[in-house]
Amino acid sequence: MMTVSLRMFLVAWGTIACLQSVSSLPEVIKLAGLFDTNSASQEASFLRAVDAVNDDRTILTKSLVSADVGRYPADDSFKASKKLCEIIQPGVSAVFGPTTEAACHHVQALSDTLHVPFMQSKYAYIFKRADFSISVHPHPSLLSKAFADFVRKSNWRSLIVLYETEDGLVKLQELLKLPKTFHGLKITLRQLTPDTLDYRPLLKEIKKSEETRIVLDCDYDKIALILAQADELSLLTDYHNYLVTSLDVDKINLDAYVHHNVNITGFRLIDPDSSAVHQYLKKFPNAGEGKENYLFTENALVHDAVRVYAKALNDLDSLQEMEIQPLSCDAGAAWEDGEKVLGYIKEVEYVGLSGEIKFDSEGFRTKFPLDLMEKVRNRLKKTAVWTEAGGVNYTLTATEMIGQAVMKLQNKTLRITTTGNDPYVMKKIFDPPVSPEALQRMSFEEKYEGFCVDLIKELSKEVKFKYKFYLVEGGGYGSFKNGRWTGMIADLRAQKADLAVIDMSITSIRQTAVDFTMPYMSTGVGILYKKKIPPPPNPFSFLQPLSIEVWIYTTTAYLGVSIVLFLLARISPYEWEDDGEGSATNQWTISNALWFGIGSFLCQGCDILPKTISTRTVAIMWWFFTLIMMSSYTANLAAFLTASKMSSPVNSAEDLSKQTKIKFGTYCCGSTNSFFRGSTIPTYQKLNAFMESAKPSVYTSGNSAGIDRVRKEDGLYAFFMEAAAIEYHIERKCDLKQLGGLLDSKGYGIALPKDSPYTQAISQGVIRLIEKGVVTRLKKKWWEEQRGGGSCKSLGGGGGDQMSVAALAGLYMMLIGGMVIATMIAICEFTWRKRKLAVDENTSVWLEMWEELKFAINPFAGDTKANPMACDSQSASRASSKAMLSKSTAESLHKYGQIGDELSLTKARKDSVYERFNDQS
Repeated sequence: MMTVSLRMFLVAWGTIACLQSVSSLPEVIKLAGLFDTNSASQEASFLRAVDAVNDDRTILTKSLVSADVGRYPADDSFKASKKLCEIIQPGVSAVFGPTTEAACHHVQALSDTLHVPFMQSKYAYIFKRADFSISVHPHPSLLSKAFADFVRKSNWRSLIVLYETEDGLVKLQELLKLPKTFHGLKITLRQLTPDTLDYRPLLKEIKKSEETRIVLDCDYDKIALILAQADELSLLTDYHNYLVTSLDVDKINLDAYVHHNVNITGFRLIDPDSSAVHQYLKKFPNAGEGKENYLFTENALVHDAVRVYAKALNDLDSLQEMEIQPLSCDAGAAWEDGEKVLGYIKEVEYVGLSGEIKFDSEGFRTKFPLDLMEKVRNRLKKTAVWTEAGGVNYTLTATEMIGQAVMKLQNKTLRITTTGNDPYVMKKIFDPPVSPEALQRMSFEEKYEGFCVDLIKELSKEVKFKYKFYLVEGGGYGSFKNGRWTGMIADLRAQKADLAVIDMSITSIRQTAVDFTMPYMSTGVGILYKKKIPPPPNPFSFLQPLSIEVWIYTTTAYLGVSIVLFLLARISPYEWEDDGEGSATNQWTISNALWFGIGSFLCQGCDILPKTISTRTVAIMWWFFTLIMMSSYTANLAAFLTASKMSSPVNSAEDLSKQTKIKFGTYCCGSTNSFFRGSTIPTYQKLNAFMESAKPSVYTSGNSAGIDRVRKEDGLYAFFMEAAAIEYHIERKCDLKQLGGLLDSKGYGIALPKDSPYTQAISQGVIRLIEKGVVTRLKKKWWEEQRGGGSCKSLGGGGGDQMSVAALAGLYMMLIGGMVIATMIAICEFTWRKRKLAVDENTSVWLEMWEELKFAINPFAGDTKANPMACDSQSASRASSKAMLSKSTAESLHKYGQIGDELSLTKARKDSVYERFNDQS
């Protein structure tokens, strides 16, 4: 029993050992390579790949791969077929090779007949693969999708496809279909002139078209030549963008363009930093340039095709057997194991020089990544990765991309175009004047000054770039006429200038031609009009809110009320007060009644008030009357002041549209005129219709002409212009003013060529200047301080609703007159009182007045003195005593009468004391 079991074990072990020692693949696996005389680099790559497979001990360890290479003239596909028939006759397991279209078709037909896998490394834009053809080249439809994704991501709105052959258009099908889904994209097709290497005439036409985005599809060897000729025609500027369809864009020598900021972009299939490439170059150090470069796409794909096939055979070796049999082009007998091998090839997953290689069910290579390469100085740098599912994904952040633009700016002198316009760019005023020869030697900034000159100076410090100004020929900002742009915009589109800075409005039509930064100033359309010459100021203008009749009636009412109050107070017994001495007094004298009336009228009150119902009724009616009168006066005064300031016959665009006496117009060729022509607001449409039909024309040749016309026609012409300009001129021309508010809202921006790489960097610099208050400071400087700014305010032109002294002169006159009258009355009172005192005391009235004056003006005299009324009382008492004393004395002297006095005789008869003389009795 044990003997049988041991025997069975030995048989099984021997069988396994025999199977392990015998390979299922032939010892020598023959590969056929078919290359034309111009494909030496692909042939060399094919042979290196065979050597690499044989040296790799991880695959095909029991077999040796051999290469049988056949060569044929590049233009003779018949000899290629004949040569292939010779190679395959002993038997081959796969065919590698031909890159020409005609030879490929012959090899493909033969491989389908003989069931020999055909490993292709060139692109073929087909959706139905031949039965026995496998291509390791990325399918052109996906490459075209990558180009389309880039154009969409970059937001290109127009481009020129510069192609060499019709095959190139086939490769760009997805891009050419893009306008159907990416609205607004315009694509122009231009074919490179065949049978010549001089493409300058074609490039001149492209330059004339002002297109700056070019998709270049041509043979790799012609790329450098086309770029050199484009550089001669200034088509490699900062604003030109080239998308090169070659997958070897990173191998172009750009040393000649190290100082060019042209944007050259393309996709790369071979990543030189991958581990597979490092291992390959370690074994086969690269010694070639251009198409001879070991990593040139066609060369690398030939290598990957051999390695993919070897991987498929290695997978087959572990599960099945394969035998190589002789083949004949004449007999047409198919290779029996061909389908088996083909199936394994489709299942291969391999990471080669060209990245991950996988095939779909149709045998096409899909799901491969591409590196987006962009020019940085003299080399191409990876900036993004493309995948079929994710599209273009940039590896650089937005800040890093702006930083690259700033770095480019630091090495560039920007050409800035502008034109003269106050206060943005103005000629300097020299004192003393300089000679024309000296002016010619001066730089732009030595001859000109203004807001825009200072703005660029501050911006250059913020963003760090150099610049050079020049004046645009003709002085135009830029308008679209007869299918072409003029002025500064034309210079930008022709790349004669890098920036255009002036009070250029950002409009939709201009944005189709150039780029704009963020607005550095906000403004809008306003109406410039001449002020009405004010009449000579009336010194009693404060009385004008009420008519003269009202003032007369009010004065009469005041006197009437005062008299009625006086009479009623004297009639009513309740207004009389007992003084305690048997008599009654009444406070309502005529002077007090007048004082009460005027105090109430002026809303100041009074120290006496009525007590009875009758007098209080009069007071209430008078108070109500004065309340209404003073309120009406105050309201009418405000309305009168407002009306005097709004003395214009029109005050808004609506007012202008409703009349025909006052003409109005705009600058014929600016954004203000375009605003009215494109407006959909009925009022503005009506204004535009009037301006277009007016005879003679109401349009002017510029803003200066419009301002002169407004001043000359004296209220019969209004001019529409930007509010910023109006604000500047009314600061200096005091006879001008702005009517109403703004008709629209717009901004002034710095213009750059379309799709300029510096737009974001310059725009961020402008925003930073605004945030720091630099722009506000510059505007205040050039609007309100320099060149006569603020002169109208200093002359009273900026007083707004303020009343002048002349308008209130009558009020001051009344005040002064009242004080003079009060002073005269005080003098009269003083004189009357002191004169009476002086007469009584036998003193000089002038001396008394002088003493009182010294007391009044003496600051150290204090606020007390002898009561003048008490002095008067004492004087009267002394006079009375003196009179009584005089009378007593007289009586004592004549006690006994006078001789001859009848009165004395009468007294003597009655009184025996008296002595009688000459008494006859």
